[in-house]
Amino acid sequence: MSLDKATVAKVANLARIRVEEKDLEPMASELNAILGWVEQLSEVDTDNVAPMTSVADMQLRWRKDEITDGGYQQEIIANSPSKEEGFFAVPKVIE
Repeated sequence: MSLDKATVAKVANLARIRVEEKDLEPMASELNAILGWVEQLSEVDTDNVAPMTSVADMQLRWRKDEITDGGYQQEIIANSPSKEEGFFAVPKVIE
């Protein structure tokens, strides 16, 4: 795939990037070089390579799924300026 000045100008317009007329030709050659590198990647044989999310082989550390509510209700409620029946009491906002 090869990009010309008109295509670069159109892409710049779509991306809302102002590119001067004198910079279109150098930018086209730079983008063509980048696309050449991307095309080279398709030549790499990846048939026997497993998909991975990281280059380092890592496993998640699991922990027991235990309920740890803390049992500190009274200490937490003690910090509240207003409380009722073991819960925070807040003023009514919606009537």
